[in-house]
Amino acid sequence: MTTDKLFAPLMEDKWPGELDDMKSTFADKLNIYRTMAHHPSLLRAWANLREHIVINSTLKQQQSEVVILRTGNNLQVDYEWYHHVSRARACGMSDDRINSIRLATKNMDIEDAIFANAVDEMMTQKKISTHTLDELLALVGKEGVLDTIATVGFYSTLGFILNTFNTPLDNDIFNEMTNQPLNC
Repeated sequence: MTTDKLFAPLMEDKWPGELDDMKSTFADKLNIYRTMAHHPSLLRAWANLREHIVINSTLKQQQSEVVILRTGNNLQVDYEWYHHVSRARACGMSDDRINSIRLATKNMDIEDAIFANAVDEMMTQKKISTHTLDELLALVGKEGVLDTIATVGFYSTLGFILNTFNTPLDNDIFNEMTNQPLNC
């Protein structure tokens, strides 16, 4: 059996009983979390970190989307990329700005480039350089730096799961990207 079948997103008829209390929450809304439901205690533990990263981060929503999009792009995770194109659009980011996140940092506005450099350095050097850290500290402060690092870690873990198990794009995002493709 292939891993994409073995770890296919669990739908309601296969939902683990120990996660019944998580129905109608984030956990059963997206294929990534339906995939994680194969390990109920992991998904339950994931909930608190997800709450912080997605809802309570010190990063502004657009800043967070830049970090997530750049992380998804670095990891070549179409699922995260398209989900966060949708979220970035919803929080007011233009398609041109979203597209710039895939490009060299010289093609981005200054703030986006600082976040992109931080993500790129974490992916390639396994840390943020002193220069980029100074820029990031000036932009978002100590808690924002830690939230940036945690966001990259969070979405990298999701990316590894998504890429390993070929988790399919959720239907609503597939339809949005089909009907409103990203203007390149």
